[in-house]
Amino acid sequence: MTGRIIAFVDGSFYSASVCAHAGWAATRLGAGVDVLHVVGRRRATRGLGLGARSALQAELAALDAQRARLEDSRGFAILEDAEELLRAAGITDISADLVHGDLLAELSSREAGAGLLLIGKRGEAADYATGHLGSNLERIARTATRPLLVASQAFRPVGKVLVALDGSPVGLKIADHIARSPLFAGLSVTLAHVGTGSTEIRRRLSDAQSILRAGGIEADLRVMPGEPQVTLAHLVRDEAFDMLVMGVFGHSRIWSLLIGSTTAAMIHACRVPVLLLR
Repeated sequence: MTGRIIAFVDGSFYSASVCAHAGWAATRLGAGVDVLHVVGRRRATRGLGLGARSALQAELAALDAQRARLEDSRGFAILEDAEELLRAAGITDISADLVHGDLLAELSSREAGAGLLLIGKRGEAADYATGHLGSNLERIARTATRPLLVASQAFRPVGKVLVALDGSPVGLKIADHIARSPLFAGLSVTLAHVGTGSTEIRRRLSDAQSILRAGGIEADLRVMPGEPQVTLAHLVRDEAFDMLVMGVFGHSRIWSLLIGSTTAAMIHACRVPVLLLR
């Protein structure tokens, strides 16, 4: 990974975790962090129509202006808190921006200079929508071209990494990315495939293992039967892995179209950060 880290914060309880994960990644990558708080385009109160009293119309306009000021003040406070958390983690190269507009449009304008994107699993409504992923996560995951790290609710230092492979050639690219990235240097890495493990699949898994070895990473290899989301979630929990790495697209059910798929189920089921790679 090269380039800056873009961390999206919204003031939810995931925001602190996003900053902690950003600090961890920035330290390992030697990268700066761009913290973004995106406020959607504002909609003014609709007019009252013919015969409306001008005083009432003016009062509604004043309320809109007050709401906008409060929204901006809250956004700046969120960014100040994020900067403080990052500085406490030892990060000094920080930029913080309050942006009005569409989140995906802002991402598109900045993504070329990014090496890693960071967002929480859920947003401001997380307290009330615990069974669903955040809508912003879904939107970013569908369109992002850079690695996307989905922060868990709470941060803990990453020591053990589980890499889910479907046995397709995509797995070799994932292994190459991991082998080249300082993010994984010195970490314990396990490759896991859930399925029957045909001769061809096992050969590709072995090739992925060799790529990691060439990059200085000695990775264990597991081939297990079962349903991917259930088997992998249990493995993450039972063996205390600190991070799950998955590809976004591939040729089996574990890489079916993102969101509403096994990938989304894994993000929801695992209480660890999930790194999604193209």
